Amino acid sequence: MTECKEKVRYRLALMSVSMTMLSACAVGPDYRPPQTGALGVPAAYSQAAVAPIDEAALATWWTRLRDPTLSGLIDRAVASNLDIVQAQARLRQARESLIQTNADFLPQVSGTATGGRNYSSQDAGGRLDANGNPISGGGRNWSSSYSIRANASWQLDLFGELSRNREAARADLAASGYDLANVRMTIIAELVTNYVQARQTQEQLRIARESQAIQQDNFQIAQWRLQAGLVSSLDERQAQAQLAQTNATIPQLEASLRGSLNRIAVLTGQAPGEATRTLETPAPLPAPSTQIAAGIPADTLRQRPDVRSAERALAAATARIGVAEAQLYPALSISGNIGTTSNAFSDLFTLVTGGIFGNLQQVIFDGGRLRSQLRSQRAATDAAFAAYKQSVLTALEDVENAMAQLTSARARKAEFSVAFQASNDAAILARSQYQAGLIDFQTLSNTETTLLNARNSLATAQGDEVRAVAQLYNALGGGWQSMDDRPDEQ
Repeated sequence: MTECKEKVRYRLALMSVSMTMLSACAVGPDYRPPQTGALGVPAAYSQAAVAPIDEAALATWWTRLRDPTLSGLIDRAVASNLDIVQAQARLRQARESLIQTNADFLPQVSGTATGGRNYSSQDAGGRLDANGNPISGGGRNWSSSYSIRANASWQLDLFGELSRNREAARADLAASGYDLANVRMTIIAELVTNYVQARQTQEQLRIARESQAIQQDNFQIAQWRLQAGLVSSLDERQAQAQLAQTNATIPQLEASLRGSLNRIAVLTGQAPGEATRTLETPAPLPAPSTQIAAGIPADTLRQRPDVRSAERALAAATARIGVAEAQLYPALSISGNIGTTSNAFSDLFTLVTGGIFGNLQQVIFDGGRLRSQLRSQRAATDAAFAAYKQSVLTALEDVENAMAQLTSARARKAEFSVAFQASNDAAILARSQYQAGLIDFQTLSNTETTLLNARNSLATAQGDEVRAVAQLYNALGGGWQSMDDRPDEQ
C-alpha cells in the first residue's frame, strides 16, 4: 500500500511538471493591455481641474444627495431588479464555463460495471442424436457473469491550446463581472433620474395648482367687474382662457408623475401601483453636493465597468488566437483502460486486464479551414481592440458632456432664481393694480404668465442639476465598487 501511494505521488508530480513545461510552449500572442497613448486618452479633462477622485464617495454617490427615501429605493433595486438578477445569472454561467475549461487539463475517467444471470439449456451428459445435435436431458442451467471496466483519457497541452482557452475563459468571467457592474450602475442612475423626475413633477403640479387658485380668483374678479360695468367681456374671456390653459396642464403632469412612479416600481422589481404609494406624497428635490472631483481620464478607464469589460473582451479574443493557432500543430493524447470479467463475484479480481495507448494526431489537409479560422480570430481581435478604444472614447465623451450639463444647469438655476424673485414681485404688484382698476387684464395675464414660466423653469433647472450630478457620477463609473460580486480577473 505504501509503495502504491508513492507511485501515485510520483505520477502526480510528473504530471504537474509536465503541464508547467508544456504551458510555457503556448503559441499565439501574449496579451498586454494597450497603453493610454494608443487609446487616445488625454492627460486631463477640458472642463475640470485635476483633483484626486474620491473613490469612497463614488461607490455610494447617491448618499450625497441626502435623501433617505432615494437611498432606500436604490437598496431595493440593487437587491431585486430583474436586469441585475439576469446579469448575476450570466456571471454564474461564466464561472461554470471556467470550471469546465479547467477540467480539460485533468484526465477524464469513466467506469462501467455489469452483472447478470444467463440462462441456457444444458445437454444430457454431452450425448448427441443421429444428426449430431445435443440431446436435452430436461435439465436447465443458470450462470452468473460480472464485469468491471474503467477507461481514462488525457489530452496533453503540447502547444497551449488548453492554456489559451483557459486564459480566454478567465477573461470572459471578468468581463461578465464587469457587465453585471455596468448593469447595476445603469439601474442606479436610471432610478435616480426617475425619482428626480417624479419630485420635479410634483413641484410643477404644486405650482400649477397654486396658479390655478390665483387664476380662479382673477376670473371671478373679472366677472364681478364685468357685472359692475367696469370692464368689457374681453377681460372675462381672457381670464377664462388663462385658467383653462392652466387646468389643461394638470392632467398631463399627473400622467407624467404616474409614469415616473411606475418606472420606479419596475426598477425595484415590483409591480406598478401599490409599491410606490408612499412616493405620491410630495417631497422636495434632493440637494446635490456642490463639489465633485472628476479625477483624470485614466481614472475613468479604471472606474468604468463597461470600459473594463471591453478590455477583458479584448484579452479573451487575443487568447483565442492561440487556441486557433494551436490547432495547426499535432495533438497528443494518452488513453488507457483496465477491467476484469468473471463468472463468480468472488473471483472477479483474479484476472485483471488493461492497456495504455498514445495517440498523436495531425491535420494533413483540410482545405485551409484551420488557417482561415486563425485569420478570422485575428480579425475578431482587431475588432475587439476597436470596440475597446470606442468604449474609452465614449466614456470620456460621457464625462465631458455631464460636466457641461452640470455647469449649464447650475448657471440656469442661478438666473431663474433671479427671474422668479423678480416675476413674483411684479405679479404681486400687478394683482393689486388690477384689483384697483389701474391696469387691464392683459397686463396682469402677461405678468402672471411670466411668473408661472419662471417658477417652472426654476423647478426644471433644479431637477436638471440633480440629473446632471447623477449623469456625471454615472459617467465616472460610480455605483458598483461596493458590490459583493466583484469581477474576478484571476
